[in-house]
Amino acid sequence: MADIALNNGEARLAQMTINEAALAIAKTLALHNGEDVVVLDMSVHSGWTDRFVIATATSSAHLRGLERFIDDEAGRLGLDRLHRKSLADDDEWLLVDLGSIVVHVMTHAARSFYELEKLWFLAPATTVTSTTREAHSSKSS
Repeated sequence: MADIALNNGEARLAQMTINEAALAIAKTLALHNGEDVVVLDMSVHSGWTDRFVIATATSSAHLRGLERFIDDEAGRLGLDRLHRKSLADDDEWLLVDLGSIVVHVMTHAARSFYELEKLWFLAPATTVTSTTREAHSSKSS
């Protein structure tokens, strides 16, 4: 498994794999009440990213709060955010591009409408909860 890209060589977890970093971000979302948190292994299905982390926020305020926690965890892991767009009060989808990891946090309505897990149904999925010690993986069919 490939190592993650480091920001200015200052990462504390230089030996962490992309999967471990994605799971750490997913765990952070789950610990801060992100719902239905899942990590999709996109490495075989996509040439532009290795992992999707997908979670549901309960409100637009919760969406903005989760963005701060994602940024904090990404910084701790030594990951740079590639693009930053300010969230509007009525935004329902936050996309955080960390290169090898793309984080999607959506409201219930947006997640139901876009159904990313169904779009990428061939990608192996790992469900993450706030009590998960070892994530539970399943291959969708």
